[in-house]
Amino acid sequence: MKRIPALALLFAIAVASLIDPAHGQDSSPSPTRTAIFAGGCFWCIQPAFDKAKGVIKTVVGYSGGTEPNPTYELVSSEKTGYRESIEITYDPTKISFDRLLDIYWRQIDPTQADGQFTDIGPSYRAAIFYGNDEEKKIAEASKAKLARSGKFDKPIVTEILPAMKFYPAEAYHQKYYQQNPAHFEAFEKGSGRVSFQEQSWDKKR
Repeated sequence: MKRIPALALLFAIAVASLIDPAHGQDSSPSPTRTAIFAGGCFWCIQPAFDKAKGVIKTVVGYSGGTEPNPTYELVSSEKTGYRESIEITYDPTKISFDRLLDIYWRQIDPTQADGQFTDIGPSYRAAIFYGNDEEKKIAEASKAKLARSGKFDKPIVTEILPAMKFYPAEAYHQKYYQQNPAHFEAFEKGSGRVSFQEQSWDKKR
């Protein structure tokens, strides 16, 4: 029987330890990234991202303010600068930041500056929070592309802002569309969001 040199055997073992025998691929986890968007009522923007392939997790919460540990009551007072937001954890090998922006635009009215639909006030203003220069450039290009598309008669006013600390909202706000589906559906339709989406994009989400 032919002997395998000791160094070659050790190398083979080391390589094999990196391979997932079930899939024949590198078992090391893919690096994940996060994106933070504000789009009015955070209940309403969560479902679309939860459905997107490559999105690992979504959490609704508050971003854009400076007071530590904000609560829903504090944010809804409209005195803190916080906006209802969503933090998206995603696999960049399966979905890009640009694709997340495509989904985001379809959830909001990008021409509305004072809030979103019937939710009016600073905490409901839409914004893309960028984490680095690359995300800023992608966001600006995506916004410009939407403006050039002619889809909207009014200017695109959604802000592009540097990311600030994100605070998760209370548990009863998370996945509200699953926790209280009947109330969620009535609220979403009553706000005018659904009809706007259908009119603007010529189809349901």
